[in-house]
Amino acid sequence: MSTAGTLHHVEINVSSLQESLRFWEPLLSMLGYTEHQNWHAGRSYILNGTYLVFVQANDLESDFNRRGVGLNHLAFHAGSHEQVDMITKWVRTQGFRVLYEDVHPYAGGAPHYALYCEDPDKIKVEIVAPESVAEA
Repeated sequence: MSTAGTLHHVEINVSSLQESLRFWEPLLSMLGYTEHQNWHAGRSYILNGTYLVFVQANDLESDFNRRGVGLNHLAFHAGSHEQVDMITKWVRTQGFRVLYEDVHPYAGGAPHYALYCEDPDKIKVEIVAPESVAEA
């Protein structure tokens, strides 16, 4: 099977590596990722050959804004509605922000069953139940 065209990795600069890992490490573990690399200014996690890298930013003068030019959000497949619910519960109990609470879990419209939340740097993260995958 060719890997041509598949995503190799995404690197995200964060304002506080320790605070970001408090969100990302458990979340990625629940989604099946394992630690790939670990160094003083960063950490990476891998699943099926694709990895996510989190690096302590050197320039903390400007904040991330998902509504500006650049990344809007990261969306991950969940294994089930139950996994979306489990992760939603974890996000709430850890004090992270669930977005669009008033229409959760159908913020993307029915039947799109998903969690929308924010990491500590306000990067939007979406966890999508399998039945919700939009048809091409």
